[in-house]
Amino acid sequence: MRRPIAGVLGAFEHIDAACDAITALRAQGRSDFTVYSAAPSHDLEHALGIETSPVRLFTLIGGVTGVGAGIGMTFWMSLDWPLVTGGKAIATFPPFVVFMFELMVLLGSLATVAGIIILSLLRPTTGMAYDPRFSDDRIGIFVPCQGGEATRVEGMFKQAGAVEVRHAA
Repeated sequence: MRRPIAGVLGAFEHIDAACDAITALRAQGRSDFTVYSAAPSHDLEHALGIETSPVRLFTLIGGVTGVGAGIGMTFWMSLDWPLVTGGKAIATFPPFVVFMFELMVLLGSLATVAGIIILSLLRPTTGMAYDPRFSDDRIGIFVPCQGGEATRVEGMFKQAGAVEVRHAA
């Protein structure tokens, strides 16, 4: 168990207020804060500067690998155990499209889950302050800081429209 991280935790009722606080934090050059939200929001993503999710790359790689594996496996099996039917070609695409599609979906979804797990482990959130209301109806922003900097962040949160600001130790 990691020890608690000192900082300021702000709770916001409205997305606009949270976006204003995020914009102010980014204007100060801060990028080490964490935002808690019960549901995804394009406004929050835009304020955070998140354009695209890196998970999509895992999905693409998994899907392309699935199609490649489907092509390779079906053609290899067809040529290894040929079944000549009515003089037709042994290895052709049309009969194997469904299998390639199924492997694309399977490996793409497994790679997506792996990407979510890997990217979640890269940025652990243990030790950071949290409030259960962030899973219901509030938006939270945690900024790790101490001393005078914490007082400035608290004032900025209040100015942005935070309904509650507390220091976490």
